[in-house]
Amino acid sequence: MREVLLLCWRDSGHPQGGGSERYLEQVGAQLAVRGVAVTLRTARYRGARRSEYVGGVRVSRGGGRFGVYPRALAAIAAGRLGFGPLRGIRPDAVIDTQNGIPFFARLVSGAPVTVLVHHCHREQWPVAGALVGRIGWWVESWLSPRLHRSSQYLTVSLPSADELVDLGVDRERIAVVRNGVDPVPDGVTTHRRSEPTVSVLSRLVPHKQIEDALDAVAELRPRIEGLRLDVIGGGWWEDNLRERAAELGIDDVVRFHGHVDEQRKHELLARSWVHVMPSRKEGWGLAVVEAAQHGVPTIGYRSSRGLTDSIVDGVTGVLVGDLDAGPDDVAGLTTALESLLTDRESREMLGAKARVRAREFSWEQTAEGVRTVLERTTARGFVSGLVSAALPRPHAPVPDRSVQSRSGQDGATENRGPEDRCPGETRHEPHAVRGEDDRTIT
Repeated sequence: MREVLLLCWRDSGHPQGGGSERYLEQVGAQLAVRGVAVTLRTARYRGARRSEYVGGVRVSRGGGRFGVYPRALAAIAAGRLGFGPLRGIRPDAVIDTQNGIPFFARLVSGAPVTVLVHHCHREQWPVAGALVGRIGWWVESWLSPRLHRSSQYLTVSLPSADELVDLGVDRERIAVVRNGVDPVPDGVTTHRRSEPTVSVLSRLVPHKQIEDALDAVAELRPRIEGLRLDVIGGGWWEDNLRERAAELGIDDVVRFHGHVDEQRKHELLARSWVHVMPSRKEGWGLAVVEAAQHGVPTIGYRSSRGLTDSIVDGVTGVLVGDLDAGPDDVAGLTTALESLLTDRESREMLGAKARVRAREFSWEQTAEGVRTVLERTTARGFVSGLVSAALPRPHAPVPDRSVQSRSGQDGATENRGPEDRCPGETRHEPHAVRGEDDRTIT
C-alpha cells in the first residue's frame, strides 16, 4: 500500500475539532512514518491554509460545513483527470469518515473505500433542526448502509459495531480498531490537589451534557467541603454553561479553562480526583484514557454506549444508568461522584487499575490495526471483529513513536490474552461480536 486518501469534514485545528478528527490524523501521521503517502481532504475555516503538510500528511482544504462534501468529491474526480487540488493522487485505499453523513467517495474514487464511523448520531441529529435532522438520519441510517453494502466499515468500539449492525451493516464487514493515546508530556507529574477536584475534559457542545456535571457539583457542594470543578475545553456552548453555573450558585467553584495545550491539559487532569464524562453519546471516549494515564477514574453514562468499552465498570471507573437514557441518570451520576470523592480507598483502587489499562493504548498500535484493515481492502477482502496490534506489557514504557511497529516486525499482530488485562477486569463483549480471540480476515 503506497498511497492513502483520508476524508473528514474537519481537522483537529478546526474550532469544533475533537477526538474523531484526532483519530484520523494520528493514523495518517503514523502511516506517513511507515512510508505511505497520505493526503487528508477536509473543510476550510478561518485562518486555515488551503494546502499544507502537517505531521507528514498533506492536508487539502475546501468548502465549509456542508460544502466540504461536494467539493471533496469534485476534487477527487478532477484529480483523477489530472487537475485540481488533488491532481496526481492515486490512492490504493480511501477512508471516508461518516460523521453523521459520509462523503460517498466510492462514487468517484476508483479505489476501495473504508467507511469510518465513530458512533451513530440518532440522538444528536435533533440538534441540527427538524428538517436537517430528518434528512441526516435518513442518510445515515438508510441511504449510506445501502450504498456501502459492499464496503469495509471501521469503528472504534464494540458498542459502535453493534449500532452499525442495527442499521443493517453486515458484521463480517465491521472492523474495530480502538483509539490510541499520546504519551504524557515530559515534566507532568501526578499531584492531586488538597481540595476535592472534579474534572471534565470535553468540547463544549450540547450533546456532551456538561450541565449534568454542574448539577452534580451543585448538589454535592453543601456536603463536600472545598469541592471544585475544572472544565477543560472550549466550544460554542460555553456561554450557556457559564450561565447555568451562575444560576446554580457555583460559578465561584467552577473554572472554565477553555482550549489549552497538551501540557496544561495533562497538568489539570493530574491534579483531579475524579473525571466525569456525562456525554449523551460517545464512540469511545478518548478523555477516559487520558485521565486514566494519571490514575484518575471516570464516571460516565452507560447510555453513551461507547463508554461501556473504554470504562471497565467497577474496575477502571463507574458507569451509571441504563443503556437507554433516563431521568434518573443525573441522580446516579451524583451518587457515584459523592461515593468516589468520599471514599479514598475505592477511588485510588479504580485509578490504579485505570492507569494500568491506559498503558495498553497507543497511536502506533491504532495505526497498525487500521493498516491491517486497509491492506486487506486493497486485496478486495474484509476484516471483522476487534483488530489489535502487538501490545506493550503493562509496566513497559510507551515505545518511541518513530519505530515502525510495536514488535520490531512490520505488520506483526498479537491478540490480547487474559494475562494482559488490568487486575479485576472481566471481558464485556456484545453478542456475536468477534473479539480478540477470533478476529477473522475473509
